[in-house]
Amino acid sequence: MKEYTITIYETTNPHILKFETNHFITKNNNYEFKDIDQAKNSPLAQQLFYLPFVKTVYISGNFIALERYDIVQWSDVRDEVAQQIVEYLNSGAPIVHEEQDEKKVPATVYAENTPNPAAMRFVANKLLVPTAFEFKNIDEAKDSALATELFKFPFVKEVFFDENYVSVTKYEVADWNEITLEIREYIRNFIADGKEVVSANSVAKQKAEAPSSQVHSDSLDDTSKKIIDILEEYVKPAVASDGGNILFKSYDEETKTVNVVLQGACSGCPSSTFTLKNGIENMLKNMMGDKIEQVVALNG
Repeated sequence: MKEYTITIYETTNPHILKFETNHFITKNNNYEFKDIDQAKNSPLAQQLFYLPFVKTVYISGNFIALERYDIVQWSDVRDEVAQQIVEYLNSGAPIVHEEQDEKKVPATVYAENTPNPAAMRFVANKLLVPTAFEFKNIDEAKDSALATELFKFPFVKEVFFDENYVSVTKYEVADWNEITLEIREYIRNFIADGKEVVSANSVAKQKAEAPSSQVHSDSLDDTSKKIIDILEEYVKPAVASDGGNILFKSYDEETKTVNVVLQGACSGCPSSTFTLKNGIENMLKNMMGDKIEQVVALNG
C-alpha cells in the first residue's frame, strides 16, 4: 500500500492552504465541495467538514486545498490538519468515489505549430502536469510513462510537458504532415485512459528542486529577484504559448549579464536568438535600466 506524506504550501489567498501529497489521489477530475452535503461522494471531504473552520474543500490530482473561515488562523491549525489528512490517506479509506460521477469530460487534444519548425505543441483540455518537465532522451524519461512511449516513435527527438500541453521536437527525417495525427491520437488516448503522465514522486522532486525562476531564494540579490518577476509575469506566458519555457539561471552584476535557460520548443529554435535580443533583452533593459547589458540563452 502507498505511504503518503504531506507538504504544506501557502497560496495567494491567505484563507486557502494547500496540502500536497507525494502520490496522486484522483485520476483526472477536480472537485470542489462547499458543504458536507455536496461532499457525499467524498468521505475525505466529509470528514474535513467536521472541522468547524473549514469553508470549502478542493481535491485535485495530488493535493487537497482547504479554505477556512475567519474563526482561526492557519498558523494555529495547519499541522494538526496535515496530520489528520495524512492519517486518513494512509488508512486506505476512499478519497472520492469517482465512479459515481455523472459527468465525464472526454479527453481532447489539438495540435499547434510553434515558431520552431521542428517542434509541435499538443494542447489537452485538462491539466497534465503541475510543473514543467523536459526530456532529451528516453533515459531521462524513466519517470514519465507518456514521454517514454513517445520516444519509441523513431522521429521523436525531445519531449517537453508544461501544465496542459506536450511539446514534441522531431528529427528532420519526418514531416509534420505525416506524423501529427498519429502523435495527437496517441497522446489523446493516453490521457483518456487516465494514465499518470509523470510519476507523483518525480513531481514532488521537481518542485523541491525548482530553479530560481520559480521561487525566490534567500540567496538571490534584489536585481535577480526583479528579473525573475519580469520573466514570470511578462515573458513566460508568451513562450508557453509557443510550446516552450524560460528559466532564470544567473545574473552577473559585474558584466550585467542575465543567463537564462530555454526549454521545449524554444530550445534550438532558429528564431529564439531574435526573440531573445529584440524581445526579452530589450524588455529587461527598458524595465531595469543600466543594470542589464545583455541576455544570454542556454538550451535546456
